[in-house]
Amino acid sequence: MSEEQCEIGMIGLGVMGRNLLLNIAERGFTVAGFDKDAAQVARLQQEAGRLPVVPCRDLARFLAVLRRPRAVLLLVPAGPPVDAVLHELQMHLAEGDVVIDGGNSYFADTDRRRERLAEDGLLLLGLGVSGGEAGARRGPSMMPGGPLKAYERVRPVLEAAAAKVGNEPCVTWLGPGSAGHYVKMVHNGIEYALMQLIAESYDLLHRGLGLGNAELAGVYRDWNGRELAGFLIEISAAIFEQPDPKGGLLIDAILDAARQKGTGMWTSRQALDLQVPTPGIDMAVMMRDLSALREERKQAAGLLPGPVKGHGVEHAEFLPLLERGLYAAFLIAFAQGMALLQRASSENGYGLKLAEVARIWRGGCIIRAALLEELRAAFADRPVLPNLLLDERTGRLVAERQRALRQVVQTAAALGIPAPGLMSALAYYDGYRSARLPTNLVQAQRDFFGAHTYERRDGAGTFHTEWNGGER
Repeated sequence: MSEEQCEIGMIGLGVMGRNLLLNIAERGFTVAGFDKDAAQVARLQQEAGRLPVVPCRDLARFLAVLRRPRAVLLLVPAGPPVDAVLHELQMHLAEGDVVIDGGNSYFADTDRRRERLAEDGLLLLGLGVSGGEAGARRGPSMMPGGPLKAYERVRPVLEAAAAKVGNEPCVTWLGPGSAGHYVKMVHNGIEYALMQLIAESYDLLHRGLGLGNAELAGVYRDWNGRELAGFLIEISAAIFEQPDPKGGLLIDAILDAARQKGTGMWTSRQALDLQVPTPGIDMAVMMRDLSALREERKQAAGLLPGPVKGHGVEHAEFLPLLERGLYAAFLIAFAQGMALLQRASSENGYGLKLAEVARIWRGGCIIRAALLEELRAAFADRPVLPNLLLDERTGRLVAERQRALRQVVQTAAALGIPAPGLMSALAYYDGYRSARLPTNLVQAQRDFFGAHTYERRDGAGTFHTEWNGGER
């Protein structure tokens, strides 16, 4: 390999980095891979075969084989490891070189790092990557944000490596600064909400209707052939058929305590900061926390009674209700996430085009689903639509399924099966469609005990009252 022939270099040859690098090489680009771990470099060399890949254990050689301006893609764990790699790179790169952070970095960290690298004329692209290891190898959805000049340097590589829907690559420049990592954060928040909703549907089908694993696999497979079609529904069907090496089916051996890496919590925090209600995402985060209280839950199971048995559920009637209600809840979850992106775009100057966000989520990513075509069409018609429920077609799709969602929620309550995602979706729908909410009482209470003032329906300004009654 002569000097400066590699189109792009990868630092971090773990599963994601190695698979994405091999994906790029298969598209005809000569690539370099660097890792301090000799075993990872050897694994890349073995898996690359005859592909145009240059494995490197020496950073100086790695940088020497990249064409200028150099493009270096990092796939290392988020947090301090990213800062450590950037610090080392900053001492060796030159003005105009591009660094791409392909990890799940917090968007505020991306803004901080961008400013620091800019002092030396380096360009930082924050790249959200979704699709897991299989997506990285076959084609992920990618969400880049940062200087447009930086994106143009690597655009041919990213478009070639991305998942395709038709002839459209699931990648596009999203906006300046930390736009890419912000969109990926919200993507993950929506992912939390959808996974929680599917888990609740499983609980209702399994504990509520008594369906076994084979029947569950059939239900989700059927759903994946209709309007609920999407990656998470598809893999749910496969999960219920996965054998356990120790005997039986694996789903029954998995502990009911879910872990999390923080991106859902970041989304909830941002929504609170920007005052955008995202109860579906918030509830999904909280339920993972609740699932971790396993010993407490076991104690409570023996102490706290549920509803009196006797609420019968007819399979034939309930299954279509759950399918329609779940679809409505999915749309509501997406509506909350997209509303947050719309607000953040305005606040942070991202200039997001939400039709393009929906477009690149249609393939490769974890939340890919058929309903994203509805989202794409809605934001193509009204780019600054504040909420999907205000789109005539999307709002009608939810409204037509509200009765089903209500009946599912009623059944869950009657059975004593927790369904906070479905319940919060219905509450959000009813709250959003309420021309008047009871928060006038909240305002009165705040003024009563804290003189926080209130506004009136019949005139502008703020007011305070010396309230009668009650102990002060």
